[in-house]
Amino acid sequence: MADWGPVFISLLLFILLSPGLLFQLPGRTRVVEFGNFQTSGVAILVHAIIYFALIAIFLLAIGVHVYLG
Repeated sequence: MADWGPVFISLLLFILLSPGLLFQLPGRTRVVEFGNFQTSGVAILVHAIIYFALIAIFLLAIGVHVYLG
């Protein structure tokens, strides 16, 4: 049995935290912009830091495991 927890958590966070897709922090004109499909280097850096923090919490601290099969 393979542990699919890291795969599912990583994929879900990647989709949710893609800058400009659902939200962008910081935005171009406001602090938070929703669905603008435009991004900047600062937004990419902020979203990468948030992604790393959440992935560390879910996989290392909580230890999410999903076994299929």
